[in-house]
Amino acid sequence: MSKRAVLEVIALDVEDAVAAQAGGADRLELVTDMAADGLTPSPGTVAAIRAAVDIDVRVMLRLADGFAAGDVERLAGVAGEMRAAGAEQFVLGFLDADGDVDLSAVERVAGAIEGCRWTFHRALDRAVNRDAVRKQLADFPGLDTYLTAGAAGGVGEGLPTLLAEARRRGEPGYEQQLLVGGGLRLEHVPTLLDAGIDGFHIGGAARPSGWEGPVSAEAVAQWRGVLDG
Repeated sequence: MSKRAVLEVIALDVEDAVAAQAGGADRLELVTDMAADGLTPSPGTVAAIRAAVDIDVRVMLRLADGFAAGDVERLAGVAGEMRAAGAEQFVLGFLDADGDVDLSAVERVAGAIEGCRWTFHRALDRAVNRDAVRKQLADFPGLDTYLTAGAAGGVGEGLPTLLAEARRRGEPGYEQQLLVGGGLRLEHVPTLLDAGIDGFHIGGAARPSGWEGPVSAEAVAQWRGVLDG
């Protein structure tokens, strides 16, 4: 029997989290401020969502728009606050001014989450060399997922890259799960599933009324149904 594909849904609050779980989401990416593409939520929001749902929750560690780490020590402190609020999984990823992975920042923040599992997010799609990023992070503790559209412009543009990377699964630097998100549409799903990709990430697609409205359990259920065939 094939493994059930992971469906991750962006949540901003408890209402979103409850609806996503009701619709069949396996995991939440918890953020705030989507105008900045998702920043670190408050510890109170983390604690409330952990109390409201029993699916996995990955908490964003990002303090400002863009992919520079900024104040790394502050980030490490925030990571500790999230852990104290009950966070057990995270999302992070930092690039330097040249578009290379900021290894020192990743090392410091990943160290602050003390071996928790984490996703390297779509900073990968803005890196000058995707393969180099993956090779440099190959053995990083806790890193088990890359959230990627395959290209900065979204899945429609990045589909060939995603399919090529899926074929490399298991190679050094390619052991982590591909979690496809960023302009992902239902029409992309059959091709991605056929390639063996088993992670899918939605944000706006779970909100029929846009980012000003809540997650719809019905919209999430539609994605769950397509993923389950």
